[in-house]
Parts: sequence; structure tokens; C-alpha cells
Amino acid sequence: MLTKRIIPCLDIKNGRTVKGINFVDLRDAGDPVELAKIYSDEGADELVFLDISATEERRRTLVDLVRKVASAINIPFTVGGGISAVEDVEVLLQNGADKVSINSSAVKNPQLINDLAQKFGSQCIVVAIDAKQIDGEWIVHLVGGKVPTEIRLFDWAQEVEKRGAGEILFTSMNNDGTKSGFANEALAKLSELVNIPIIASGGAGNIQHFVDTFVEGKSDAALAASVFHFKEIEIKTLKKELKNNNIEVRI
Repeated sequence: MLTKRIIPCLDIKNGRTVKGINFVDLRDAGDPVELAKIYSDEGADELVFLDISATEERRRTLVDLVRKVASAINIPFTVGGGISAVEDVEVLLQNGADKVSINSSAVKNPQLINDLAQKFGSQCIVVAIDAKQIDGEWIVHLVGGKVPTEIRLFDWAQEVEKRGAGEILFTSMNNDGTKSGFANEALAKLSELVNIPIIASGGAGNIQHFVDTFVEGKSDAALAASVFHFKEIEIKTLKKELKNNNIEVRI
């Protein structure tokens, strides 16, 4: 059985880590380099860095900050935000990223997924999908959740797999920051429809929520932010509890 992964997420705005509720009301959560080092030392399996305003501000990811974070950690490092071309990915990989996460740019130009997978390998390409449940349908949203599309989550997930994505990072906008648990029903359906790993995001509030997403949601990894940033859950404690629930994790 493959081990399940715990992934802290650094949402970056103006060079600082921030966290909001339902994608709004952002508050400061600390220095990204310091937090990254703490998580790496505490036993996080990977780290995700999302420059959340890069797409909206039409600029590239903060490369200097990526380099500093990469040099502070010794775990796989995924970077996203403002990536829209092969050249963007080359720069990030040269500066310490192990994988990249694309979101809005993949929806606007699906061929980008094919191009990146071909050039760098599928293992390097994470497609992030932000979706909101509206009248029973999961609808994909862009630009940090600000722009709704007409694309349905499950159709898009199957398409990104066909185009060469190595993983899907699914964030439920309904659950994000609410600490009410992950969107396990949607996650379980995703894991049935595609054969690539699914990272659950949005809704972690306690240790049981992580147990539930691995068991009920069939998630391969769980990503969270505020519960780690504000020391509500410690990664070592979380992993011990997961082990106690017969969930395989790297200790």
C-alpha cells in the first residue's frame, strides 16, 4: 500500500504567507522560509508554494522566494502561481522546485499540460483545480477562485489526466478555510474516475478530518494550511494518529 502524504501549503501574497476563508479575508500567517523549514523538519512529506495573486496581477511567480524556500528544505517542493509557459517552468525547476502546479493557465490553454508533460515528464506536473459546488454541480473556478467557468470538475479531471498531468490538487472552495472537513464525496468520485494521485485540499480542521479523507475520500495526499500555520495540529502528532488508524504514512 502506498503511503499517504501530508502536505503543508504556503499561500503567498506580497512575499508573506497568508490564509483566508473561502478564498477571501486573508490574514498574515508568517514568513514562508521559516515556515517551510519548520515543516520540513517536522516530517511533512512535501511542501506546496502557491503565489496566489500572480495570475490576477499577470506576473510570474516570485523566483527569489522560491530559491530561498528550496534551500531551506529537503522534501519535494511544488510551486504554482502565474505559470503559463514552458519557460516559466524551466526557471522554477532551475531555482529549486521539484514540481509545478498549473491552474487557470491550463484551463485557458489545455495544450499547456501536454507540452509541459512532454518536456519535463508527468511526474513534474500537478494540475490544481479549484471548484465550487453550485446547485449540486461541481464547477471549476479560475484566478484564485474569482472567475467561474462552465467546466465541470469531473470532466476536467479526466481531461487533464489524458493530457499528461501527474497529479491533481483538488480544492473545494465550499470547504476552504471552514475547518469542517474535506469534500470527501467529490474526492472519492475523483479517485474512481482517474488513475493519478489526488491531493485533497480545503477544509482541514482536526486530525479526524485527515483520517476521513484518506478512508472515505480515498485521497492519496492531504494538503492543509491554517491548522499547521497556527499550530492547531502538529505534523508529528497527526502522523502518529494516522498510524493508529491503520493509515500508512512516513514517520
